[in-house]
Amino acid sequence: MGMLAGTRTGLVDVASGAVVAYAGRDVSAMDGDWVVLDGREVHDRAGAAPAALVMPPDGDRVLCVAGRPDGTAWAGTAGAHIFRAGRSVSRVESFDSVDGRNDWYTPWGGPPDVRSMAVSSDGTALANVHVGGIVRSTDDGASWHPTIDIHADVHQVLAVPGGRALAACAVGLATSDDDGATWSLHDDGLHATYARSVALAGDTVLLGVSAGPGGGGAVVYRRPLGEEVPFERCRFGLPDDLGGNIDTAWLVGAPDGTAAFVTAAGDVFDSDDEGVTWERAAAGLAGVRALDLG
Repeated sequence: MGMLAGTRTGLVDVASGAVVAYAGRDVSAMDGDWVVLDGREVHDRAGAAPAALVMPPDGDRVLCVAGRPDGTAWAGTAGAHIFRAGRSVSRVESFDSVDGRNDWYTPWGGPPDVRSMAVSSDGTALANVHVGGIVRSTDDGASWHPTIDIHADVHQVLAVPGGRALAACAVGLATSDDDGATWSLHDDGLHATYARSVALAGDTVLLGVSAGPGGGGAVVYRRPLGEEVPFERCRFGLPDDLGGNIDTAWLVGAPDGTAAFVTAAGDVFDSDDEGVTWERAAAGLAGVRALDLG
């Protein structure tokens, strides 16, 4: 499988270890052809002339990006703001007045962030606030509405086919069958509930779980999408100890059933059978920020 890693020193081809773009730049977030550089610039790699869309100089760092069906993208920032990136960059003012915003928090007392974003095929936008739950827009960002309880402590949100959505939370996996309007929680079969990452490989949900914020005992689990069955630990081809956390954007999947993840030590594992078996694709890859199966 073709696999790219956004790292602190450029966009890297995992198989060869070679930097293929943005040498010397921090590729801090990715979504398809959209990449974020140094937390300040948003690029569309597929554009005929992918010029940088530079964030306002007084703005917060960009933490995530999500491509939209119309060829533009949402960019979520530290301080919990959202920008629209297209021909230019503009702040989405409506997000700054969403109901419940005053209740958002972080355990360490700092300002909350937009940690991840996702967009469904019909354009519904989901913004994962840490810590502030998942905020949803169905009208192109004109208005935003809270959904899941903010204390679920969401770390990643993902839109998947069929009007479904998934979220990795401190209390396990959250799933939605109505494009993120309502959510249910699942932890049956998990050794711990602290999840930092989620992906869909074919028809299988993959979930990265550890003992807690400090990591330890990290495990990747699998479970069929839409089925009420316990999670199954991914074992074949994997070491018993995966180290710290499998962090947000470190676990990815594709419709053809391929999947990959990276550990805190920079070891990359991939699978071509929806996470049943795994092989080591790279070892000690430094400074990985995000993976993409391209």
